[in-house]
Amino acid sequence: MRGKRIGTGAALLAGALAATGLAFAPSAAAVAPTTATVTANCGLFGGGAATLTATQNGTSATLTLKSTAITAPIPISANSINSTLTMANSTGAARVFTGTVNPAMATGAPIVVGPLSGTVASGDSLDFYQGSLKMVVFGITVTCTAAAPQSPGPFVFD
Repeated sequence: MRGKRIGTGAALLAGALAATGLAFAPSAAAVAPTTATVTANCGLFGGGAATLTATQNGTSATLTLKSTAITAPIPISANSINSTLTMANSTGAARVFTGTVNPAMATGAPIVVGPLSGTVASGDSLDFYQGSLKMVVFGITVTCTAAAPQSPGPFVFD
């Protein structure tokens, strides 16, 4: 009887560990690449290298822009930048990502906006080049553009 209990307990433990492993397993990325760099010109905020990070969950996607070369000209409180990121789409209409997500930033701090939310379709090929990022901070609109395509290439969505 004791052997049967140990066997049952071991089976339950193995099942629980397997379920836990599945819960923490990384999900497959539906967008490739997941990061890209671009050189952006943002006027008042400055200009230089920026990193874009993309995620996808079905037709929902997010993009985040981070840059140490583009800095906050004044202190900016968390979630106070109204951002609109328009990405050129080589397979159809441009895609727009919006949101007010940003960390608090001191004067001179690197700019971070996002994740900004948008909708994508299977096969979309999105590039910041020929798109733009508009940030409205304290009523002032700052527009960022790129002079060249992003590297290593556009974000392609499943």
